Amino acid sequence: MRLDKFLKVSRIIKRRTVANDACDTEHVAVNGKRAKASYDVKVGDVIEITFGERTMRVRVLDVREHVVKADVTSLYEVLSE
Repeated sequence: MRLDKFLKVSRIIKRRTVANDACDTEHVAVNGKRAKASYDVKVGDVIEITFGERTMRVRVLDVREHVVKADVTSLYEVLSE
């Protein structure tokens, strides 16, 4: 699954266009490297997102196309906020 779509499906970022823009402006890194929106997310990847001065790190636990709101926390584990 594409990185921008994963960020939207997991509800880390609310809109896919915003996730795409965050990737384009280098606010998103995967496994320590800046990632484009087209990056293929895999289980075990560590995604780091910078929101201004705040940084959020999550580990991907599962990749699914559709998830109900109550189950989004099963997709990732928060490492730091």
